[in-house]
Amino acid sequence: MEWNLKDLYTGTGSKQIKIDFAKLEKSAIKFNQKYRKKINDNVSPKLILKAIKELEKIYEGLGKLSSYSSLLFATDTNNEKISKFYQATSEKISSVRKNLIFFFLDWNKIKDKNAKRIYSSPILKDYSHLLKSERKYKEFVLSEPEERILDQKSLTSSKAFNRLFDETLNNMYFDIRINKKKKTLTETQILALLYDTKRPVRFKAAQSLTEGLQSERKLLTFIFNQILSDSKILNDIRGYKKPIQSRNLSNEISDKTVGALMATCNKYNFIVQRYYKLKSKILKIKDFKDYDRYAPLSQSSKKYSFNDAEKIVLKSFDEFSPKFGKIARLFFKNNWIDYSLRNGKRSGAFSHPCVPSVHPYVLINFTGKIRDVMTLAHELGHGIHQYLSRKNGYFQQNTPLTTAETASVFAEMLVFNKLLSEEKKKEEKLYIICSKLEDIFATVFRQIVMTNFELEIHEKRKNSGELLSAEFDLIWTKVNKKMFGNSIKITNLYRCWWMYIPHFIHSPFYCYSYAFGELLVHGLFAKYDEGRTNFVNKYISLLSSGSTESPESLVKKVGIDISKDDFWESSMYLMRNLLKEAENLFSKKMV
Repeated sequence: MEWNLKDLYTGTGSKQIKIDFAKLEKSAIKFNQKYRKKINDNVSPKLILKAIKELEKIYEGLGKLSSYSSLLFATDTNNEKISKFYQATSEKISSVRKNLIFFFLDWNKIKDKNAKRIYSSPILKDYSHLLKSERKYKEFVLSEPEERILDQKSLTSSKAFNRLFDETLNNMYFDIRINKKKKTLTETQILALLYDTKRPVRFKAAQSLTEGLQSERKLLTFIFNQILSDSKILNDIRGYKKPIQSRNLSNEISDKTVGALMATCNKYNFIVQRYYKLKSKILKIKDFKDYDRYAPLSQSSKKYSFNDAEKIVLKSFDEFSPKFGKIARLFFKNNWIDYSLRNGKRSGAFSHPCVPSVHPYVLINFTGKIRDVMTLAHELGHGIHQYLSRKNGYFQQNTPLTTAETASVFAEMLVFNKLLSEEKKKEEKLYIICSKLEDIFATVFRQIVMTNFELEIHEKRKNSGELLSAEFDLIWTKVNKKMFGNSIKITNLYRCWWMYIPHFIHSPFYCYSYAFGELLVHGLFAKYDEGRTNFVNKYISLLSSGSTESPESLVKKVGIDISKDDFWESSMYLMRNLLKEAENLFSKKMV
């Protein structure tokens, strides 16, 4: 299935695109003329409200155009016409946006006492948090001419390298020989073979992935260095003391809370190590290596059709809340999901929120594995969250990344619990639990490993200049060894696998948000078990709130305080209990 984008535009040649751009350009110029020099210490809350509503309407129009071009590009990066359209759209949006930049810059120039008077007005209750949160950037913003330059130059700096990375990875093919037959596969297909039941196939897949990445080693190293350099320049210009600081601000999370999260995860690496020692026993592999991590525990290697996955997910959602199931069905019914494997299609998965006047879209690469069922649940969790929060308008429909992962991980947990509760065979239960543990590790510990990697490469680039590819290899290996300990032998094949991870390029320091979201969900599930009916209503209210409140305030509504260090410690209990249950099931199996 390919998604239907007609709710956005009918095609790249649509007359409506030209009409919308012309209207938005006029509206932006008019907005600039109308409100420039009026956003000052004497501005009334009434004028601010009027301006924000007009500004939000313009940004939504730009967001619709941006969504259409980026979604088209994500599914066909090989198409030169689409690539051209994507770039042209980005340039036009940037051109329109230059007339709007002044508003929040001028807002941040207002004295604190006057700003408080304004955003505390009942008239602005719907936008109070937006106005308050914008001021957290006050000391880091530049003059309007400087901000305009940075915005326009981003098209030829970070955004250009984002595009180059995507086009490079999505047009990369990997040769592999299986059963004396040579195959040429995409990145998604070669990664899927790391889950094969046969060890020689996994080894060949790892070998092929490494060889493919190595063929573009010079270019990918260059792209990484440019992203690091761009980040350093921006941080220096704006005055950020640490590379991660801007991400923490946008996530509305203190450096202290992020530090506590990461310290706790690093402390509990022993859970990962204990698990992989168990897995090596189950699989009877003494020299357990990195390409064995994803080996399926079940020799049956059960396959799921997309219809199977749909039924499992919808049933799980329905049982949690009929409202959840109803919204999820819209995605299937209206072709808001693109799941088929195609050359040129972006690897991985995402849910794009789009704009409030339309609806989210989901992209996955479905290969029929149980992890694909979980991925579908994960992205639909995002989709439901985005669908519910649309009512808050363009500026406040999306939550900070920390709570953005809440609904997705929660949705995965619903499906996991459903599959586990319906399984009667001890052996199958063991496989389901192990599969879930591996998903959790990928969401928590692996993401912290990647954040540790980012912290080191950004710091090293800052102090020592451009990094050699071998230096990336060394740091990548070091942070992974810290997690795996002696439970897994890291081979030379694995050393360069930092090269294919898009988050490092597209969203620096995004990764810890996954760990945050996963552990937060563990706390939420504990609350769910305490009082289900009452919790469901509170949870839906939380998701519907978008970013109208801080993450800390939102989760307090369901009885969770993320500011306390011991919360992260307590969130480790679920993993420890699942690991203990897996160990017990294996012991009984051996008897």
